Amino acid sequence: MVLSIIEGVVISFVLLLVCVINIRNGPVGGVHYYEQEVKDRVVELGLITKEQIKRNKAISGAVFMAALLIVSPVMAFYVNGAETFLQGFAQLTVMYAVCGLFDRIFIDWYWVGHTKAWVIEGTEDLMPYIKGGIWVKKIVLTVILYPALAALLSWVFMLFK
Repeated sequence: MVLSIIEGVVISFVLLLVCVINIRNGPVGGVHYYEQEVKDRVVELGLITKEQIKRNKAISGAVFMAALLIVSPVMAFYVNGAETFLQGFAQLTVMYAVCGLFDRIFIDWYWVGHTKAWVIEGTEDLMPYIKGGIWVKKIVLTVILYPALAALLSWVFMLFK
């Protein structure tokens, strides 16, 4: 399980890297992570187009999904040697839990909520960008969807073993 925790940290680093690349020229590049009212305001202000938001979301989503859907199961089944559904499920669940906690606590709560790195000029009245109810909803979805994804991927990988 220690290896799964380390691999969860690696996946978290991939997520962090994706975020850093998105906001390298300012937080507008990462506006696809924000709620719709912020996206609408940024488009209205002429800082980005809807097409650019869609493109940024697709590119960053593809990179992170590759880490979740391909790299993680490969690590669990071929690097760590998971041989059963339960072993794969447990390892993937640990990896995803580490990444989910990192995303909700470090990225959402601290980085977005308590630093100026993600503040977009002209949208300050819409802060906090991740309101309490949305943050709780994200936590609940993380607790439900990541284990479900771990179960699905473990099942799929067992089909090919």
